[in-house]
Amino acid sequence: MSKSAIEVRIENQLVRFVPPTPINQQDVVSQLGGQLTSGVVIKVLDRPRATLVIDGEGRITVHGTHRVDAARAAAKELMLRLGLSDTGLETELGPVIASFDFEQSLDVTKITGAIGAGTSSYDERLGCALLEDSRHNLTLKVWPNGRCVVTNARHSNMVAMAAVYWRDQFSDHKFFVESV
Repeated sequence: MSKSAIEVRIENQLVRFVPPTPINQQDVVSQLGGQLTSGVVIKVLDRPRATLVIDGEGRITVHGTHRVDAARAAAKELMLRLGLSDTGLETELGPVIASFDFEQSLDVTKITGAIGAGTSSYDERLGCALLEDSRHNLTLKVWPNGRCVVTNARHSNMVAMAAVYWRDQFSDHKFFVESV
């Protein structure tokens, strides 16, 4: 098996912004066409492309971006459209959703129980192994084609370290399927 670097792709970075003065949900509804649902207001932006959720405390959570600067641009766009300044906007980083590929098939049905720094099970509904990684504090979903989706990660570097660690664990346990 090749020991080359594993390319990690950030699929989504959840970011919340706390403005110095809370955003008024009703203003987002009346001025920008936001939708009130279950105590939050949802506003979809085309440019930058993002979904904004304004909670009851007037904070802005940005979904659907890959980078923090793109999320900040979306929050700033919302505030400017409301006639508010983005000065003093505080950033809180949430979990990262990322993906990578081992570029080799695995027998994911064997990845069960305690292994390395984690515990795993096979999810028949998804057809993948679910791996709770306590070393890197994240969750991996591993498919037979070697594709992995990581949730609950705090940083892309942590995902990259987990990818290398689990590639070595799977190799040591002979979970990779040899190509014919």
